[in-house]
Amino acid sequence: MVARRQTAGKGRQGREWFDGEGNFMGSTVVPIRDGDPPPASLSFVAALAVADAIHQSVEGTVRAELKWPNDVLVNRAKASGILLEMVERSVVVGIGVNLARAPSLPDRETAALADFGRAPTVEVFADELASRFARYVTIWRDNGLGAVLRAFLDASIHQSGDRVRVHDADGSLIEGAFAGLDPSDGALKLNLADGSERVIRAGDIT
Repeated sequence: MVARRQTAGKGRQGREWFDGEGNFMGSTVVPIRDGDPPPASLSFVAALAVADAIHQSVEGTVRAELKWPNDVLVNRAKASGILLEMVERSVVVGIGVNLARAPSLPDRETAALADFGRAPTVEVFADELASRFARYVTIWRDNGLGAVLRAFLDASIHQSGDRVRVHDADGSLIEGAFAGLDPSDGALKLNLADGSERVIRAGDIT
């Protein structure tokens, strides 16, 4: 389902979502089957699909990269938002992509695909994204979460050993070295200065 406008859009952790005219705003539903990976890990599926769709549909050279947990960056600026909601035995995957314009945010750089050349129409982007999303859902189901996480890490701006700062779900600031993703659910792993490992399942890398 694709929306032309949103009047009550929302992002992760209750943030407001900007619905600039000409941008992509859509949702799809993934029924959860017995034996599927953790439903929350569909956020990695969505991020990979968005990045691939950007590479495929934008005229000109842009570099779409990923940042845990599901940010899609274009030239290191945030260009997309992803939100999952569980409804009974299905996951509603909401995706927004700045095609024509980007909001001005106080805490991060943002970008629209139009900043880097001719952006696709909503219809063209929707078709490309649907194809890419279906492909990654198949990989997620048939090959397991590990295959998805490897693809995510290949496109990640953070690699093993990079120093990062993370604001976790309760607002605490944690600093450490990026140590990959937990293979069971995609949680962020950090090596701390005292030699211990910290696993973070909700938060933002800054």
